[in-house]
Amino acid sequence: MHRNLHELCGEVRVLVTDNSRVRREFATAATVLVLLYLLIDVVLQFLPPHYSVLSDAESNLAVGPFGWAMNLNFLARAVMSGCVVVAVTATAPTSRLRMAGSVLLALAGLCSAALVVFPADVNRAGEFGMTPRTTIGLVHVVFATSGFLAVLAAMALLTRWIRRPGPVMVFLLVASAGLCLLAASLAIFPQVVGLTERLCLAGILGWTFALCLELRRCR
Repeated sequence: MHRNLHELCGEVRVLVTDNSRVRREFATAATVLVLLYLLIDVVLQFLPPHYSVLSDAESNLAVGPFGWAMNLNFLARAVMSGCVVVAVTATAPTSRLRMAGSVLLALAGLCSAALVVFPADVNRAGEFGMTPRTTIGLVHVVFATSGFLAVLAAMALLTRWIRRPGPVMVFLLVASAGLCLLAASLAIFPQVVGLTERLCLAGILGWTFALCLELRRCR
Protein backbone atom coordinates (compact mmCIF):
# COMPACT_ATOMS: atom_id res chain seq x y z
CA MET A 1 0.00 0.00 0.00
CA HIS A 2 2.80 2.39 1.00
CA ARG A 3 4.74 1.55 -2.17
CA ASN A 4 1.73 2.08 -4.39
CA LEU A 5 1.11 5.47 -2.80
CA HIS A 6 4.76 6.39 -3.28
CA GLU A 7 4.61 5.39 -6.96
CA LEU A 8 1.40 7.39 -7.43
CA CYS A 9 3.00 10.49 -5.93
CA GLY A 10 5.97 10.03 -8.24
CA GLU A 11 3.69 9.84 -11.27
CA VAL A 12 1.88 13.00 -10.17
CA ARG A 13 5.20 14.85 -9.81
CA VAL A 14 6.27 13.76 -13.29
CA LEU A 15 2.93 14.87 -14.75
CA VAL A 16 3.16 18.28 -13.06
CA THR A 17 6.74 18.71 -14.28
CA ASP A 18 5.77 17.79 -17.84
CA ASN A 19 2.85 20.23 -17.77
CA SER A 20 5.12 22.99 -16.50
CA ARG A 21 7.62 22.35 -19.28
CA VAL A 22 4.90 22.31 -21.95
CA ARG A 23 3.40 25.51 -20.55
CA ARG A 24 6.73 27.36 -20.54
CA GLU A 25 7.74 26.17 -24.02
CA PHE A 26 4.47 27.10 -25.70
CA ALA A 27 4.19 30.39 -23.79
CA THR A 28 7.71 31.26 -24.94
CA ALA A 29 6.86 30.34 -28.53
CA ALA A 30 3.80 32.62 -28.40
CA THR A 31 5.84 35.59 -27.12
CA VAL A 32 8.37 35.09 -29.93
CA LEU A 33 5.55 35.02 -32.49
CA VAL A 34 4.11 38.25 -31.05
CA LEU A 35 7.44 40.00 -31.59
CA LEU A 36 7.80 38.49 -35.07
CA TYR A 37 4.29 39.64 -35.98
CA LEU A 38 5.05 43.20 -34.90
CA LEU A 39 8.36 43.22 -36.79
CA ILE A 40 6.77 42.05 -40.05
CA ASP A 41 3.94 44.55 -39.69
CA VAL A 42 6.37 47.44 -39.22
CA VAL A 43 8.60 46.38 -42.12
CA LEU A 44 5.62 46.00 -44.47
CA GLN A 45 4.52 49.57 -43.73
CA PHE A 46 7.72 50.79 -45.41
CA LEU A 47 7.34 48.61 -48.50
CA PRO A 48 5.24 49.40 -51.60
CA PRO A 49 2.43 50.09 -52.20
CA HIS A 50 2.82 52.11 -48.94
CA TYR A 51 -0.58 51.76 -47.31
CA SER A 52 -1.56 54.39 -44.76
CA VAL A 53 -1.37 53.45 -41.08
CA LEU A 54 -4.07 56.04 -40.44
CA SER A 55 -6.73 55.12 -42.99
CA ASP A 56 -5.92 51.67 -44.44
CA ALA A 57 -6.81 48.41 -42.70
CA GLU A 58 -3.95 46.11 -41.74
CA SER A 59 -5.37 43.45 -44.07
CA ASN A 60 -4.49 45.66 -47.05
CA LEU A 61 -0.85 44.76 -46.42
CA ALA A 62 -1.69 41.29 -47.75
CA VAL A 63 -2.57 42.79 -51.15
CA GLY A 64 0.41 43.79 -53.27
CA PRO A 65 3.88 42.55 -54.23
CA PHE A 66 4.81 41.80 -50.61
CA GLY A 67 1.40 40.49 -49.61
CA TRP A 68 2.82 37.02 -49.07
CA ALA A 69 4.64 38.33 -45.98
CA MET A 70 1.39 39.56 -44.43
CA ASN A 71 -0.24 36.23 -45.23
CA LEU A 72 2.58 34.52 -43.33
CA ASN A 73 1.80 36.92 -40.51
CA PHE A 74 -1.86 35.88 -40.50
CA LEU A 75 -0.75 32.26 -40.25
CA ALA A 76 1.72 33.17 -37.51
CA ARG A 77 -1.13 34.78 -35.56
CA ALA A 78 -3.10 31.54 -35.90
CA VAL A 79 -0.13 29.50 -34.64
CA MET A 80 0.40 32.04 -31.85
CA SER A 81 -3.21 31.55 -30.74
CA GLY A 82 -2.70 27.79 -30.76
CA CYS A 83 0.44 28.12 -28.63
CA VAL A 84 -1.46 30.22 -26.08
CA VAL A 85 -4.27 27.65 -25.98
CA VAL A 86 -1.79 24.84 -25.24
CA ALA A 87 -0.02 26.93 -22.58
CA VAL A 88 -3.34 27.84 -20.94
CA THR A 89 -4.68 24.28 -20.93
CA ALA A 90 -1.42 23.11 -19.31
CA THR A 91 -1.98 25.56 -16.44
CA ALA A 92 -4.11 24.97 -13.34
CA PRO A 93 -6.79 25.58 -12.24
CA THR A 94 -9.19 23.86 -14.59
CA SER A 95 -12.44 25.78 -14.93
CA ARG A 96 -15.24 26.62 -17.34
CA LEU A 97 -13.65 30.03 -17.86
CA ARG A 98 -10.42 28.39 -19.03
CA MET A 99 -12.25 25.98 -21.32
CA ALA A 100 -14.51 28.60 -22.91
CA GLY A 101 -11.66 31.09 -23.30
CA SER A 102 -9.44 28.47 -24.93
CA VAL A 103 -12.15 27.46 -27.42
CA LEU A 104 -12.83 31.08 -28.39
CA LEU A 105 -9.10 31.78 -28.75
CA ALA A 106 -8.71 28.75 -31.02
CA LEU A 107 -11.63 29.97 -33.15
CA ALA A 108 -10.01 33.40 -33.41
CA GLY A 109 -6.82 31.74 -34.64
CA LEU A 110 -8.74 29.86 -37.32
CA CYS A 111 -10.36 33.12 -38.44
CA SER A 112 -6.89 34.64 -38.80
CA ALA A 113 -5.72 31.72 -40.94
CA ALA A 114 -8.82 32.08 -43.16
CA LEU A 115 -7.75 35.64 -44.07
CA VAL A 116 -4.97 34.13 -46.18
CA VAL A 117 -7.53 32.50 -48.47
CA PHE A 118 -9.93 35.46 -48.58
CA PRO A 119 -8.03 38.72 -49.20
CA ALA A 120 -9.48 42.15 -48.44
CA ASP A 121 -10.89 44.57 -50.98
CA VAL A 122 -8.49 47.53 -51.06
CA ASN A 123 -10.19 50.93 -51.19
CA ARG A 124 -10.01 52.96 -54.37
CA ALA A 125 -8.52 56.46 -54.31
CA GLY A 126 -10.65 58.72 -52.12
CA GLU A 127 -12.50 55.79 -50.48
CA PHE A 128 -12.26 55.00 -46.77
CA GLY A 129 -13.57 52.36 -44.42
CA MET A 130 -13.86 48.58 -44.85
CA THR A 131 -16.88 48.20 -47.13
CA PRO A 132 -16.34 45.11 -49.34
CA ARG A 133 -17.04 45.21 -53.09
CA THR A 134 -16.69 41.50 -53.88
CA THR A 135 -17.89 38.23 -52.37
CA ILE A 136 -14.34 37.34 -51.35
CA GLY A 137 -13.94 40.73 -49.73
CA LEU A 138 -17.21 40.21 -47.83
CA VAL A 139 -16.03 36.82 -46.57
CA HIS A 140 -12.79 38.48 -45.46
CA VAL A 141 -14.71 41.06 -43.43
CA VAL A 142 -16.85 38.32 -41.85
CA PHE A 143 -13.79 36.31 -40.77
CA ALA A 144 -11.91 39.41 -39.60
CA THR A 145 -14.88 40.65 -37.56
CA SER A 146 -15.56 37.20 -36.12
CA GLY A 147 -11.90 36.87 -35.19
CA PHE A 148 -11.85 40.20 -33.38
CA LEU A 149 -15.02 39.41 -31.43
CA ALA A 150 -13.88 35.88 -30.56
CA VAL A 151 -10.46 36.97 -29.33
CA LEU A 152 -11.91 39.83 -27.26
CA ALA A 153 -14.35 37.42 -25.62
CA ALA A 154 -11.51 34.93 -25.00
CA MET A 155 -9.37 37.68 -23.50
CA ALA A 156 -12.16 38.70 -21.10
CA LEU A 157 -12.71 35.11 -19.93
CA LEU A 158 -9.04 34.23 -19.54
CA THR A 159 -8.29 37.51 -17.77
CA ARG A 160 -10.90 36.53 -15.18
CA TRP A 161 -9.38 33.06 -14.98
CA ILE A 162 -5.76 34.10 -14.44
CA ARG A 163 -4.88 34.59 -10.78
CA ARG A 164 -2.82 37.78 -11.16
CA PRO A 165 -4.29 39.77 -14.08
CA GLY A 166 -2.09 42.91 -13.68
CA PRO A 167 -0.83 44.04 -17.13
CA VAL A 168 -3.14 41.46 -18.74
CA MET A 169 -6.12 43.52 -17.60
CA VAL A 170 -4.55 46.75 -18.89
CA PHE A 171 -4.12 45.32 -22.38
CA LEU A 172 -7.66 43.92 -22.30
CA LEU A 173 -8.92 47.47 -21.67
CA VAL A 174 -6.74 48.81 -24.50
CA ALA A 175 -8.07 46.19 -26.93
CA SER A 176 -11.68 46.81 -25.84
CA ALA A 177 -11.27 50.57 -26.25
CA GLY A 178 -9.70 49.99 -29.66
CA LEU A 179 -12.63 47.84 -30.78
CA CYS A 180 -15.15 50.47 -29.63
CA LEU A 181 -13.21 53.20 -31.44
CA LEU A 182 -12.97 51.01 -34.54
CA ALA A 183 -16.75 50.59 -34.60
CA ALA A 184 -17.20 54.35 -34.10
CA SER A 185 -14.71 55.21 -36.84
CA LEU A 186 -16.43 52.87 -39.31
CA ALA A 187 -19.72 54.65 -38.68
CA ILE A 188 -18.58 58.26 -38.23
CA PHE A 189 -14.99 58.90 -39.33
CA PRO A 190 -13.67 56.13 -41.63
CA GLN A 191 -10.51 58.13 -42.40
CA VAL A 192 -8.97 56.77 -39.16
CA VAL A 193 -10.12 53.14 -39.46
CA GLY A 194 -6.55 51.93 -39.86
CA LEU A 195 -5.41 53.66 -36.68
CA THR A 196 -8.27 52.39 -34.52
CA GLU A 197 -7.88 48.85 -35.85
CA ARG A 198 -4.19 48.90 -35.02
CA LEU A 199 -4.96 50.15 -31.51
CA CYS A 200 -7.19 47.11 -31.02
CA LEU A 201 -4.47 44.83 -32.43
CA ALA A 202 -1.89 46.40 -30.12
CA GLY A 203 -4.10 45.54 -27.16
CA ILE A 204 -4.56 41.97 -28.38
CA LEU A 205 -0.85 41.38 -29.00
CA GLY A 206 0.11 43.09 -25.74
CA TRP A 207 -2.40 40.96 -23.86
CA THR A 208 -0.99 37.80 -25.45
CA PHE A 209 2.56 38.78 -24.53
CA ALA A 210 1.65 39.72 -20.95
CA LEU A 211 -0.44 36.57 -20.43
CA CYS A 212 2.36 34.32 -21.68
CA LEU A 213 4.89 36.01 -19.39
CA GLU A 214 2.51 35.36 -16.50
CA LEU A 215 2.04 31.72 -17.55
CA ARG A 216 5.81 31.25 -17.63
CA ARG A 217 5.95 32.35 -13.98
CA CYS A 218 3.14 30.06 -12.83
CA ARG A 219 4.03 26.91 -10.88
